[in-house]
Amino acid sequence: MIRYTLKCADGHRFDSWFQSADAFDTLAARGLVSCAVCGGIEVQKALMAPPVPKKGKAEAEAPVPERPLSEPAHPAEAMLKQMREHVEKNSTYVGGSFAKEARDMHLGDAPERAIHGEANAQEAKALIEDGVPILPLPGPPPGKAN
Repeated sequence: MIRYTLKCADGHRFDSWFQSADAFDTLAARGLVSCAVCGGIEVQKALMAPPVPKKGKAEAEAPVPERPLSEPAHPAEAMLKQMREHVEKNSTYVGGSFAKEARDMHLGDAPERAIHGEANAQEAKALIEDGVPILPLPGPPPGKAN
């Protein structure tokens, strides 16, 4: 196992573990590595320096991370996670048909209801330009986290 410090196109830094260097390269090339903060898939390895114990000290005495990687790096990360969980609990997941569903409700062709789903950048931009009230959810969609 190898731990990398990663950075997304928006500048978010986070750590993640991979089976090997090749595993990271393969997953990243397939778009399966996403930012732990925003869900973006433009992720690359950040410069990092491995912890080196002082001369004469045992490997076991090397610095230990301040927090487990499974815990939020910042209080805002925990708040955003709670917000996403609230939205997912109180709305219907419509998957890739989000743009169509949102537009239909906006035009009055479908009954209004709380929904969440996925839209690509072009679909989201078109919805916003047409005045459809949408808001991106923080973090990766369900099942697309690292």
